Amino acid sequence: MQSLPDTLCYLNGEYGPLRDAKVSVLDRGFVFGDGIYEVVPVYAGKLFRFAEHMARLARSLQKVRIANPLDSAGWLERCRRLIAALAEQTGATDQLVYIQVTRGVAARDHVMVEGVAPTVFMMVNAMRPATAEQRHHGVACVTARDFRWERGDIKSISLLGNVLARQMSADRGALETIMFRDHFLTEAAASNVWIVHEGAVLGPPKSEHVLEGIRYELIRELCEEVGIAFNLRPIPEADVFVADEILLSSATKEVLPVTMLDGESVGHGALRGKPGPVYARLYEAYQRAKVLQSI
Repeated sequence: MQSLPDTLCYLNGEYGPLRDAKVSVLDRGFVFGDGIYEVVPVYAGKLFRFAEHMARLARSLQKVRIANPLDSAGWLERCRRLIAALAEQTGATDQLVYIQVTRGVAARDHVMVEGVAPTVFMMVNAMRPATAEQRHHGVACVTARDFRWERGDIKSISLLGNVLARQMSADRGALETIMFRDHFLTEAAASNVWIVHEGAVLGPPKSEHVLEGIRYELIRELCEEVGIAFNLRPIPEADVFVADEILLSSATKEVLPVTMLDGESVGHGALRGKPGPVYARLYEAYQRAKVLQSI
């Protein structure tokens, strides 16, 4: 049995060792997956795009009709305490803060129970970024039909569909599973997906089928900064397979090049199967943003 880390966590108003944290088996997050979560990157001890993460947290809570248990200052204070504790214990200053809010503890019933206090859980881990090899050579992905539920816009803890999709790529030695719904690109199991066509970055439009990753707006800003055209539009499956570049974005991946898709090299000409120039420019701009947009 794998031992649990002894890092500090937060649960329902109290701080304590992660290995000692416990919730009721009747917590609706446990029996229904009835809750939402957020993951906030931390660079050099500072939270990256914290306001944007809090805005998405609030959107997800509103969509599932759970009252936000804290204001932004309350979330910030708790995040900073956990960040400082992990840095003191391990020396890690690049971290990930995980926040989870469930509807709370109640008798098992599908109907949303009124008057139940939400369960609030937070923990921190050292960040495990993409490796130098992944950035130099790019990563492999596989494709699949998007078989998950219809409300991908909610950052729900009900992640079984994503788990199954991600395992499909793991079984084939790939990093991610890029998915299509009705033959149009949606996203990957744990990443947003972008393609490059004739020098422009294209992404699926915001919809109930796509989680609006924090990097959605960030990628647009970075493209504007470095003079790359950016557009959100429906992307047919066929366009992905003939793209000049394919990129993944997420809290841990930042922006990452895909150089193999279903066993075939991505791109054209001399750059086929290699990270492309648009990726390189966005990655450099992303590193600048990490310094400027962290608090």
